[in-house]
Amino acid sequence: MGRIEWAMWANEQALASGLILVTGGIVAVAAQFKGWPFAAYAIAAGVFICLLEYPRGKRKKGSTMERCGQKYLTAVVKVFGPITRNYYVRAILHAALAVPAGFLLSTILGTACLGIASAIYLLAAIRGEEWNPIEQKPQERPQVGGGTIKQPPTMPPPRPPAETRKKQPMEEPGRENPIPVTIEAE
Repeated sequence: MGRIEWAMWANEQALASGLILVTGGIVAVAAQFKGWPFAAYAIAAGVFICLLEYPRGKRKKGSTMERCGQKYLTAVVKVFGPITRNYYVRAILHAALAVPAGFLLSTILGTACLGIASAIYLLAAIRGEEWNPIEQKPQERPQVGGGTIKQPPTMPPPRPPAETRKKQPMEEPGRENPIPVTIEAE
């Protein structure tokens, strides 16, 4: 069996926790909870986490499905270099971002999920994983002739003369029904 790539799981967990933090923060701000500044913080932290975690990292083996519009955020994440590439940094960052959101009931679920994501990132970092961007492969032009794509035919296939193409009545040899059929008239 192959090795588990923990960073992939941590990425999904962190993205989900960011969305949960934003949702819990919106609920707390809209309901005017007592600790609404923590809710405002949770919204800001959740949006930051979602922007950081939206671009998936490239897997070591196999193919990686790119998220819709990921290439734009990948460029932003690549700019920060080793800070965003290193999973030790992400584990510490997520753990630090989770603490203030834990003081409010509506954001406690997002805090717990972010803590789990932080632990998974720490495990990924210990196993030597690192975030690498998904690079777009240059599209190869199809080769004509000897390759797998062939030229379409330029001439139609040969057809028999028009007289023979006309439908001729088909003469079938008569068949006899083995079961006698009788028609009764009233």
